[in-house]
Amino acid sequence: MRMFGGLAFLIDRRMAVGASSQGGLLLRIDPTLTESLVREPHVGPFEMRGREMDGWLRVDAKAVDTDAELRRWVSHGVTYARSLPPRA
Repeated sequence: MRMFGGLAFLIDRRMAVGASSQGGLLLRIDPTLTESLVREPHVGPFEMRGREMDGWLRVDAKAVDTDAELRRWVSHGVTYARSLPPRA
C-alpha cells in the first residue's frame, strides 16, 4: 500500500515496514525498543511534522546493505505488527 511517500507492507491491516521513497526503511517497532535501537548506526526516530513518533524508526539505506541486515530490521516490524490485535 502506498503510504508516507513510499511503499508500506501491512500485516492484518497494520503497517510493519515501509520502503521509503528517499531510501531506507520506515519501521514500526515495539515502543519499548526505541531507545536501544536508535543507538545503532544509521537509525533514528521517525519524525512527522517535526515531532518524533514513538514506536517508529527511520532506518537509513546504509543500515540495510545486506540481506541479513534487511531481514533483521524487517523482522522487528513484522514481529511487532503481529503482536497487535487485528483491525476490524
